[in-house]
Amino acid sequence: MTVSNAIEKIKDRISPEDRTAFISAFICGLLIHIPAMLMDVPNHDGLDSMYFSQNMIISGRWFLSAVCAASSFYTVPWIIGLIGILELAVTAVLLVRIFETKEKVSICLISGLLVAFPSLASTFAYVFTLDGYMAGMLLSVLAVYLVRKDHFILGGISLAFSLGVYQAYLPFAMLLSVYGVWDVMAKGEKGSVRKCMNYLYMGITGSVLYVIILKILLMIEGKQIGTYQGGDAAASAGLSDRFASLPSMYADFVNFTFSKGFLAGYACAAAVLVLSVCTVISVIALIAKSGVYKKMWFYWVALLTAVLVPLSANIVMLIIPGVNYHLIMRYQWVLFLIVCVAICDKCVTKEIVSKGNGILSFAFVIAAAAVVISYGVADNIGYTNLQRKYEKTYAYALRLLDRIESTEGYYQGIPVAMMGVISEDEYPSTDITSPATSEMIGLGGEYDYLLYRADNFEAFFKYYMGATLNFVSEEEETQIYYSDEYIGMESFPGETSVKLVDGVIWVKTENARR
Repeated sequence: MTVSNAIEKIKDRISPEDRTAFISAFICGLLIHIPAMLMDVPNHDGLDSMYFSQNMIISGRWFLSAVCAASSFYTVPWIIGLIGILELAVTAVLLVRIFETKEKVSICLISGLLVAFPSLASTFAYVFTLDGYMAGMLLSVLAVYLVRKDHFILGGISLAFSLGVYQAYLPFAMLLSVYGVWDVMAKGEKGSVRKCMNYLYMGITGSVLYVIILKILLMIEGKQIGTYQGGDAAASAGLSDRFASLPSMYADFVNFTFSKGFLAGYACAAAVLVLSVCTVISVIALIAKSGVYKKMWFYWVALLTAVLVPLSANIVMLIIPGVNYHLIMRYQWVLFLIVCVAICDKCVTKEIVSKGNGILSFAFVIAAAAVVISYGVADNIGYTNLQRKYEKTYAYALRLLDRIESTEGYYQGIPVAMMGVISEDEYPSTDITSPATSEMIGLGGEYDYLLYRADNFEAFFKYYMGATLNFVSEEEETQIYYSDEYIGMESFPGETSVKLVDGVIWVKTENARR
């Protein structure tokens, strides 16, 4: 067996549908996200991660460092983005196989939705970890694909490693498993119950294996789960706490799905509405044609689906009550749109709707394409806003640095105490993108600058302006912050906002009223 022979064998196993899914996801991903791949704009987390080993075991992410190693631990947006899009392209192939989609147009739409959904744009704002996160999503989808191939143990292993990258992609596996149960039952194959149970076995296997590996690695490294996002509280939360969070989970699902879940304005909402109507028509037609409504299992599975879908989408809220459930953690909402395309495709391909089949075909394709385009535009509005944030931040930091270095008594290495965020009184917001980016964490327009804390300033001065300042300790900073003299200072660029006090340069950037 030579390398050439191996390549030929692999090519023989790649279907035309696989190639279409991979190529369309890759090209669409590049077209939409290449601005983020070609710019180097850090957010507050990125400033702390210019070189980061990704050892996040205290957050339960014991496999993240391994999957991020391929792109090095430096923040190199082009390489990281390219790897991430390649991983998404493979994910698109698996999704097309799971949904058994054959039509090229539908395959392109599924791939387009996957790479255009704004959760990916928000993840690009935290590009230093993007390739790892996309690997986590790929492993989660792979887990379901392996169950469909009757390999639930391998699926469980894949799920465990997905959880070891980022637990927020567990909903992908759960929602796809719900779809898998419907698919198995609708086909009426022999051993349907066993095949449905394999999804549950996969979930149990993966979860148990993940926890075992996590505990072993925590013990080896002598660490414990940290406080980030309430991770430490997850282990101690009792059943009563988790049950108490159920109403808020379902309320959040309804609220996000119907008011924020499609994220890109009225045109996108109209397109989603059309796609939803097409899906309802297709579902009714498929049910009527197959006659499954005559079977009792149909109603039990429908009831179970109504309960499990919101629970699956928001499962992280059950695992960690009180979690800050931001857009990066809501990528699974794209599956609802993808399922719509897959169902409409099945109805059209099988010509279930004898009258109006052509109308249905054009309607769902145009609607889904409009959603992809709307998301692509929204993503780039976010990237444009991020670039403007950088420009504003650089201009502000340049003026601030000049004031510090122009202070009488300044010398290289003098202690500097800098406290507070940038004053909203002195620098009112100039953002115009909030209506389009309000939900896009990392790209949103609710704040004009990239800097939030003193250590953000320190990193920005160092990495983007070539200035190394000697910041005082946190304890000394706290003492200064609550002093009457600091409270009486003006906010930058006020005359007294930067001054020398007892051999330390005090800098006040926050609102003057403090």
